[in-house]
Amino acid sequence: MQQTDSPDLPRIMVPILARHGSDSAQLLQILRDVQDVCHFVPADAIDQIAAHLGVSRVTVEGVAGFYSFLSTQPVGQYHLLFSNNITDQMLGKDELLQYLCNKLWLERSRVSEDGLVSVDNTSCTGMCDQGPAALINGWPLTNLDQNRLDLIAELIRSQKPLADWPPMLFEVVDNIRRTDALLGEACVPGAAIKQALARGAKETLSEMDKSNLRGRGGAGFKTASKWSFCHAAIAEEEGSVICDIGGNPERFIVCNADEGEPGTFKDRVLLNSYADMVFEGMTVGAYVVGASKGFLYLRGEYRYLLKNLEAVLKRRREAGLLGDNILGQTGFSFDIEVHLGAGAYICGEESALIESLEGKPGRPRNRPPFPVTHGYKGRPTVVDNVETFACSARIAEKGGAWFAAMGTAQSTGTKLLSISGDIARPGIYEYPFGVTVRQILDDAGADEPFAVQISGPSGTMISWKEFDRKIAFEDLPTAGAFMVFNRKRDLFLTAHNFAHFFAHESCGFCTPCRVGTQLQKKIMDKISGGHGTICDMEELKRLGHILKTMSHCGLGSSAANPMLDAMEKFPDVFERKLKALAFEPAFDLDGALETARKITGRDDEWAHL
Repeated sequence: MQQTDSPDLPRIMVPILARHGSDSAQLLQILRDVQDVCHFVPADAIDQIAAHLGVSRVTVEGVAGFYSFLSTQPVGQYHLLFSNNITDQMLGKDELLQYLCNKLWLERSRVSEDGLVSVDNTSCTGMCDQGPAALINGWPLTNLDQNRLDLIAELIRSQKPLADWPPMLFEVVDNIRRTDALLGEACVPGAAIKQALARGAKETLSEMDKSNLRGRGGAGFKTASKWSFCHAAIAEEEGSVICDIGGNPERFIVCNADEGEPGTFKDRVLLNSYADMVFEGMTVGAYVVGASKGFLYLRGEYRYLLKNLEAVLKRRREAGLLGDNILGQTGFSFDIEVHLGAGAYICGEESALIESLEGKPGRPRNRPPFPVTHGYKGRPTVVDNVETFACSARIAEKGGAWFAAMGTAQSTGTKLLSISGDIARPGIYEYPFGVTVRQILDDAGADEPFAVQISGPSGTMISWKEFDRKIAFEDLPTAGAFMVFNRKRDLFLTAHNFAHFFAHESCGFCTPCRVGTQLQKKIMDKISGGHGTICDMEELKRLGHILKTMSHCGLGSSAANPMLDAMEKFPDVFERKLKALAFEPAFDLDGALETARKITGRDDEWAHL
């Protein structure tokens, strides 16, 4: 029986709306809760949400239609999404997805006739070290094989609630393989805050500056500079009428935990086992810039971490590490709220993340102005990555000189790497900056490595000739992904997978990215289907130049990297796929007229083009 608007909808909606209040910034959180209960967002719910928040129906529909984990059409009571990252494909994801569909007598991307189940693909779920992986109603399933899928199919047929499923199906392990300064020592809650309070805000900022910490999200902007700009913006408007409850100008700290880059899963581990360190770093940042409110923007794929994160926050409030007058410091009040994303890679871009926090579609803003002066709700806002805040806590506790003594001159400290692919020991590895790719491959047990994708699809692919290069901002900068491919892998399939990823994840804001990523995907499909020519390779290069130079944000400007890198460093990978070196059109007009020739009974030269 297909799901429709239910007479029980008012009973469902009342507690959801009461829980989130009437601030329109809560729109995405409300829609997520409705989706969880109803398995989609009914039309009547959209009307009720719009009326409750005082916004238009079009506004609510726009948000519901933007995020891939929300649907205005019914999905199955059990909705399975297989991770479609290349590492999952290498582990047999495609075959496993089809196996489950066959078991359930189901067609992929279609809802079963009884409305019970639906199966489809999704982007990387951050479980590359224990794939093939999937999500079921937002909860992770790891280490999938046919035996596990047999059990899952039986549980679905018997309509057993997810709460009663065997816990081993949902097991997610940290897989920490190598630790150093960041992970090698337990975080003592409050230690960094005490040191910061003892020094003072100005001196703590000075320690951050001495550390030369650069953002761990990939861009590498100096953290102390970002905090200084935010502090300066606040100082300029001390007379602002926009104030928080304490009478101070509003300013915010935002932790970007929207770890959507395929192949990256380090933030998952930090939030699971080192949440205190992350929250400690956010609190230190709040003390330095004078913020009273913080947000952790948690990617939807990591919703299973929410309960534990809320428990850590509760424990910190009870210990006086969050809330009013932290550790007895009069006037230092700061608290943190967790917001869940809903499946949008673009929200990893800081201005798109802020738009999402405000309950809007996560589209990047025009810059300038930058978030440090005009961020959340137009107020000065610091947005840093999970690993950056963890490093900030260590620096506040141990000092800037301690941190700067590690790594290289331009890349101080250590870096967490999420290593997956053709290796014996996938997982999290922490190294001082400056480590060579070769050493990492040896430590992880790489099997005849041939290529490595550094920093995910938006990063750089290097060949076996470059394994002596170093992980550092001055050589190979990375947000953390490190995917290994051996000599048996077809690297065209890797580039093909990434082309589909970027086409799916483009937010559609600017024409170069919206159109360019689709054209790029179609050309890769044509080559994959055996109809590619040398002209198609030239067209990919031309498209790459347009994407790099004319896109609005980093998604578009990096979307061509996998194709350009593969063509430059592994040209034979593409050439083996080409049908001919001469031009072949993507559409055969003469072939399309064959049906008309048969109907008319004509086959003379005038019936051909």
